[in-house]
Amino acid sequence: MNATAAGNTTLAPATPATPAAPATPAAPAAANAEQIRFDTKIAVLLREDLETWQRLNVTAFLVSGLGTELPEVIGEPYEDADGVPCLPMFRQPVLVFEGTKETLKTAHARVLSRSLPRAVFTSDLFATGNDRDNRAAVRAVPTADLDLVGLALYGPKNAVDKVLKGARMHP
Repeated sequence: MNATAAGNTTLAPATPATPAAPATPAAPAAANAEQIRFDTKIAVLLREDLETWQRLNVTAFLVSGLGTELPEVIGEPYEDADGVPCLPMFRQPVLVFEGTKETLKTAHARVLSRSLPRAVFTSDLFATGNDRDNRAAVRAVPTADLDLVGLALYGPKNAVDKVLKGARMHP
């Protein structure tokens, strides 16, 4: 997601991230479709010192939590021109930010104070290999002591923006 799209909530209808295919007569006229405006935001905040593989892994884990608990963030199933179905995805873009350890700690306190839906990923989870152990690792640490490396949240755009104050768009 580029910075232009991040600052503007008027976006074209969501499409899967695939290479552009040549236009065919059977392709829908998406360019002529009415633009969709979102008053909500899905965001992921990552700690800036993560390795690339960790950033990808943490992002994938975090957004999976949002989709399971918030059915309103999921769009309709996809289907190709041959009628082959694919799973539905988020109905709107996921914006990815980064910040320092302190930025994550502050954002976490803000998201809790606003009671926004959230998912957390702590550094301890890099040493576990399954969901049961992940939950136990988080459960073992008091909220104030969580070593956060990632946070996903969803809510009204202005509330999410306030939680993420001080973070910057992921490069």
